[in-house]
Amino acid sequence: MAEAERIIGTPDSPEGAETEPEQSSGAEGQASAEARPRGKRRIAVLFAVATFAYALDLVSKMIVVAKLEHHAPIEIIGDWLKFEAIRNAGAAFGFGEAFTVIFTVIAAAVIVVIARLARKLYSLPWAIALGMLLGGALGNLTDRIFRSPGVFEGAVVDFIAPKHFAVFNLADSAIVCGGILIVLLSFKGLDPDGTVHKD
Repeated sequence: MAEAERIIGTPDSPEGAETEPEQSSGAEGQASAEARPRGKRRIAVLFAVATFAYALDLVSKMIVVAKLEHHAPIEIIGDWLKFEAIRNAGAAFGFGEAFTVIFTVIAAAVIVVIARLARKLYSLPWAIALGMLLGGALGNLTDRIFRSPGVFEGAVVDFIAPKHFAVFNLADSAIVCGGILIVLLSFKGLDPDGTVHKD
């Protein structure tokens, strides 16, 4: 009788009991395998956007330092928009110049948080938003580390000067655009992992 139960694989048989978990884990494994490539593509988008934003900011600052610093401002749209090289020891748009080291630490923390969040990223809009934040944070952090007066106290190169507004750079623009997009996504209830909340 025991031999018959073993061959047929009744529910009481250990072999029969082991069969179902294998099928279940197979289905879960397939779902996980399907999710993994999608997550990797979103991460690739995040780092592609970050790389583009960072490279654009870095190149623009190199040109400004080489061609515009210690020279007269260049008028782009009359006196409404000018390119003017300014060294900014504060945060974005010239705020808080007495807290350069603190802003450096905050920028580094933002980069770490984004890198950790990337592991659970399955939303394309979030990938773009976080990529802009990451590229902008890296751009200004590079200035903080490598520019004078010293490591972690370096002044950021700003050069976009609209009339009646603070002077800023492309890294600041990327950070602001990424932040606005994140606010919009949050209002829509879209999470970084792709789930949607309808309140």
